[in-house]
Amino acid sequence: MPDKMDRTQQPPISELEELDLQKPVRTVLPNGIPLSVINSGEQEVCRIDLVFEAGQLRQNTLLQALFTNRMLREGTVRYTSAEIASKLDYYGAWLELTCSMEHAIVTLYTLNRYCRETLSVLHSMVTEPVFPEKEFATVVDMNLQRLQVNLANVEYLSQRSLLGSLFGENHPYGKFAKEEDYRNLTTEHLKSFYDKYYTSDNCHIFLAGKITPAVMDAVTDVMGTKPFGSNKADLTKPCFEIQSVPQKRIFTEKSDAVQSSLRMGAVTIDHNHEDYLKLRVLITLFGGYFGSRLMTNIREEKGYTYGISAGLMSYPDTSVLMINSESDNEYVEAVVREVYAEIDRLHTEPVSEQELTMVKNYMIGEMCRSYESAFALQDGWIFIYVSKLDDDYFRRSLRAVKEATPQDMARLARQYLCKETLKEVVAGKKMS
Repeated sequence: MPDKMDRTQQPPISELEELDLQKPVRTVLPNGIPLSVINSGEQEVCRIDLVFEAGQLRQNTLLQALFTNRMLREGTVRYTSAEIASKLDYYGAWLELTCSMEHAIVTLYTLNRYCRETLSVLHSMVTEPVFPEKEFATVVDMNLQRLQVNLANVEYLSQRSLLGSLFGENHPYGKFAKEEDYRNLTTEHLKSFYDKYYTSDNCHIFLAGKITPAVMDAVTDVMGTKPFGSNKADLTKPCFEIQSVPQKRIFTEKSDAVQSSLRMGAVTIDHNHEDYLKLRVLITLFGGYFGSRLMTNIREEKGYTYGISAGLMSYPDTSVLMINSESDNEYVEAVVREVYAEIDRLHTEPVSEQELTMVKNYMIGEMCRSYESAFALQDGWIFIYVSKLDDDYFRRSLRAVKEATPQDMARLARQYLCKETLKEVVAGKKMS
């Protein structure tokens, strides 16, 4: 049969109409803990996340939240740290402990057939930790070593300096631990923080994977039967005053640096603002992907840097618009100059429909790729929960991208992408 397809013509690209992600099934366990379940996937594996509102904003001592979360795996009433590690290895499970500004998360990946056994270990970790002194000293030393490595890194120095300059060194977003903070921290600090915030009334459980009746029974029996924690968590929202420094240019000297690290940034709107989703489109066009204006100009055409990017770093109630680059010391000023030139161009020249379409296609593709698996979906719905967003957020995100216009880009650039508000932070060798 003859081939009637015209192979000289590209087939039409089907357009994504809706971003209709699978929603979690939400229930409440017998002990009152909310449970969100995403039953998806063919592999006999699941992931369980215990989310506590126990982040760094709640601490009254630096490192308190981070180390409380980290030390949960270092020993309980029933298990030593070695036994926890051995049991999880034996059952092929994997544990992650993370701590953000607002939340602490304990994540367990486990094979379905060993779900009950691994959940028993997890339950012991979050309900009866003992914070042993020997293990605590080891963890402190390990983190101190990591700090020393970071302090030799110009990227770390510039990032820290930028956030300190934007928020002030007394604000949680701009305050960073020093060596003495590690030395002054005690297990008593951790125990008091744990007692206050690691309670069943301050916990939300997320479950994803191939969720069989046996898995649900194990979660209910092990995690959902009895309340835990003796105190009701005080979740009064703390308030902090932003005290940015007046200087526009901040320099951190690193005399042996081969390259300089440049950070430019300003405090901007948070993800609840009506402009936020379309602002993401502008920032992607500006510096959010390989074909962005900053990459095209400063890397591809000028050759000043191997890479440069722009993005929005979200915090509770605010965001930071940040531009990142590393370059040879001699090119720093040229990079700054070209960044400002691109901002001027966005203020004065309309974005073409062709360029905007390319950015939209990239962003829509990233949206699709970001939620292909059950665990990726779980990440998305945890983000919705911790950010206090509604279930329609993903659909709104897609709509904002599809509906963005060149006129939107011009308005947003003039309103939020301003040379006058950007601080410039450089970490590296001082040039004569």
